[in-house]
Amino acid sequence: MATHPGVEIICRDRAGAYAEGARLGAPTAIQVTDRFHLWQGIGRAVETGVAAHRECLNGPIPAARGDVGATTNDSVRGGPDLDGRRAQRKKAAHALVHDLLAQGHSPRAIARHLGWGLNTVLRYARAATWHDTLRENRPRPSRLDPYKPYLEQRVAAGCTNVTRLYGELAAQNAPVTYQMVRAYVAALRATPPQTPPAPPTVRRVTGWLTRHPATLSEDERAALKDALAHCPELDAAAGHVRDFGEILTHRPGSTLPEWIDAVDTSQLPGLTNFALHLLRDLDAVTAGLTLHRSSGSTEGAVNRIKKIKRQLYGRAGFELLRKMILLQ
Repeated sequence: MATHPGVEIICRDRAGAYAEGARLGAPTAIQVTDRFHLWQGIGRAVETGVAAHRECLNGPIPAARGDVGATTNDSVRGGPDLDGRRAQRKKAAHALVHDLLAQGHSPRAIARHLGWGLNTVLRYARAATWHDTLRENRPRPSRLDPYKPYLEQRVAAGCTNVTRLYGELAAQNAPVTYQMVRAYVAALRATPPQTPPAPPTVRRVTGWLTRHPATLSEDERAALKDALAHCPELDAAAGHVRDFGEILTHRPGSTLPEWIDAVDTSQLPGLTNFALHLLRDLDAVTAGLTLHRSSGSTEGAVNRIKKIKRQLYGRAGFELLRKMILLQ
């Protein structure tokens, strides 16, 4: 740069050697910290913070989502399958019958036209929605019902000996038979145990925190909400990451000192060190969060080339690498 004067703006990462070289080679140029490296840096800081609170990720998962928390007795009983082929057939039949009714056909005429029984057509016609045509497979009341929770508890504890379990119920004067106990214990043993889902990894939670919220799926948003509910420190870190993302996107660089003060006050592992480290290069970072200049597109191209190179590592030479880069 000293031999090529006239440089006005220098986009660089936050390495001290580059900052010193730019200062010596072009002292009048404006140094701009690249936004790609700023977001990369906060990503590493967030990963450090999540790793420091790894134990928070192992907390209990709320039972309101999905099938988590269903009892063993529910699994034994079963219920209507709303996504199976039978449900799809009933949905189509319900829609067909109501379409024909809307056209002015009588139930008897619809039954003759479709070749169905009149009672079948009437059942679909009287149902407000196709869900009303599904019948749950509810078991008949049994004398064993009051003692099923006890049997579930004993089987979960590892006791599956039918003779012993029947003897314990007989000692309680339970009006049950050996065959009833044997059938229910067999059903319990055939039911897969309800294993809790594995806690999310540090890398996965870091990705959830540093990705744009619009790119997260419903399951990812729910899982992130659960993780933040278990750890107030991570919840605070998520707020700081969102605020930094707003500064990075809309570039109000003058608000950066306020963000640094807020992060410093929270004393979060990783994130606080990242924020305080920005003070060493505050002018260049502020310029990067204010001006539209950035080498993000160049960094993206470099990452793309590195990815292709790793895919071809040890398998091809420079010519194939060059063709792959040009074709992609």
